[in-house]
Amino acid sequence: DRTNPPPKGCILFVGSSSIRLWRTLAQDYPDLPVVNRGFGGSQLADSWYYADRIIFPYRPKQVIIYAGTNDLNDKKKPEIVFGDFVALVKRIRKDAPDARIGFISAAPTHARWGIIEQFKEFNSLVKAYCQRHNVDYIDVYPLMLGPDGKPKNDIFVKDGLHLNANGINIDVIY
Repeated sequence: DRTNPPPKGCILFVGSSSIRLWRTLAQDYPDLPVVNRGFGGSQLADSWYYADRIIFPYRPKQVIIYAGTNDLNDKKKPEIVFGDFVALVKRIRKDAPDARIGFISAAPTHARWGIIEQFKEFNSLVKAYCQRHNVDYIDVYPLMLGPDGKPKNDIFVKDGLHLNANGINIDVIY
């Protein structure tokens, strides 16, 4: 950032490795000033904690968040993870009040199918909050399921957790 600073007023993507590994973000949205600040293993509380470094210096016009699945995988209850989501939204609203906020739903994956009920509960809490508090809820969950109701096979890399190019092709900015 010191040698090649991102543009102010960008569309900022924050969250876990699913964001960090989105290496084609700028190519996927060539006409938009997108910046990727995801980092592997992060949880929602991490985005709150590091917001002074990964969010606010860019004075974003929009913040897109994908996080929470590592939290749930770490055995945190959906209500706790939801509380961390609310804290992050409130912090963004306080320190970047003009920024539009979007949240990408917790996505069903093969690797974490054993805790899918927690994903569903978390998504339900977040969706209801988003509807009441003018936050865009980007529901990728149904787009990632096949006709059998399980995660599609052709959208993941070998680990069954992270998306390949087919999975990344879900349009999240509107």
